[in-house]
Amino acid sequence: MKIPYAATARLLLHPLSVDEAERVVAREPGGGDRWAEGYPQDGDVRGVTGFLRGVAERGDPGVYRAYEIRLRESGVVVGGIGFHGPPDDLGVATVGYGVVPGERGRGYASEALRALVEIARVAGAAGLKGDADLDNVASHRVMEAAGMRCVAEDERLRHFYVEF
Repeated sequence: MKIPYAATARLLLHPLSVDEAERVVAREPGGGDRWAEGYPQDGDVRGVTGFLRGVAERGDPGVYRAYEIRLRESGVVVGGIGFHGPPDDLGVATVGYGVVPGERGRGYASEALRALVEIARVAGAAGLKGDADLDNVASHRVMEAAGMRCVAEDERLRHFYVEF
């Protein structure tokens, strides 16, 4: 199944194929891959590993997959974003994301997450959730900027949600 890129003013969300995902997990760029310093991060590898496990267990997840965050002008990969799998029984999908340290503070994560929220909405999800460590204020701001609101907090995490 061919999933189209999602484009924003400055970014492309590139849907990873299985082959591309395997290169991310191996931390070995191939072909025309252009990775910013620090990509992939440990979180990218964990997320893409989950994507590959889901493909092996359930087949291609369609739009509910892992994406690379690429700069539109240069094509350089500055991070990763994606779903932890298809929506649950209530129709809610879970999201994760990260931008390499050298590219943070430019609004890329918020811009990418807004695009991912729209992908989930158009695909028919009932809502989208995510979480971040209590001290990760930057990530809290990213989710708030994408229209998600804090709905709970425990001893470790703040939980965010947007309903469609």
